[in-house]
Amino acid sequence: MGQWVISAEQARVISRKRRSPRRIVEPLSGTEVRKFLRTLRRYRDLAIVHLMLLCGLRSAEVLQLQLGDVLAEDAQLRIRGKGNRERVLPLPQVVARSLADYVRWERPAGSASPQLFVILQGPRRGHPMTLAGLRSLFRHRRRDHVIARANPHRFRHTFGADMARSGVRLPILQRMMGHADATTTLRYIRLSMADIADEYRRAVEELQRRYGVRR
Repeated sequence: MGQWVISAEQARVISRKRRSPRRIVEPLSGTEVRKFLRTLRRYRDLAIVHLMLLCGLRSAEVLQLQLGDVLAEDAQLRIRGKGNRERVLPLPQVVARSLADYVRWERPAGSASPQLFVILQGPRRGHPMTLAGLRSLFRHRRRDHVIARANPHRFRHTFGADMARSGVRLPILQRMMGHADATTTLRYIRLSMADIADEYRRAVEELQRRYGVRR
């Protein structure tokens, strides 16, 4: 019997099938978000979380924002995403206000950096905020057991799930989140198990009424 030879494409298909199922990232609950927000003591940190929670920005996108990217008069925000792809998002009033408070009250006036978010204390005061500094904002709260699941990606995921729940159409959400491929958006906004349970409960109750099934 001859040796069975498979093509590279067949090998990739087999490899994909062998992979373990993708773990669903559960979005934060309203209670978790409110609890987390209550721990923030700086305008800068509040603005960062607002950008992830209400605009869906990635960590890198937050750090790449420049002062000129906040188009307050037009209520818009210019974002540099993956692959240097730019997109413009509406700027919610609450986010605009938190950004304005940060710039007015906390951002060092003498900073020469064009980056919006800078270090506020220490010898590097006024220098661009680092990824490690941004992550520490969330890590400290996980360590103190404020919100064990809090991290930048989960806040962005919560934005995607909230937009999907609100009925935002897939092409619009894809554009908002800066995904090059719609399939990425579909994977990203998987409904939480709580969403599935709620929809199932409503459907079953409707079936019970339709068929006269008693509880």
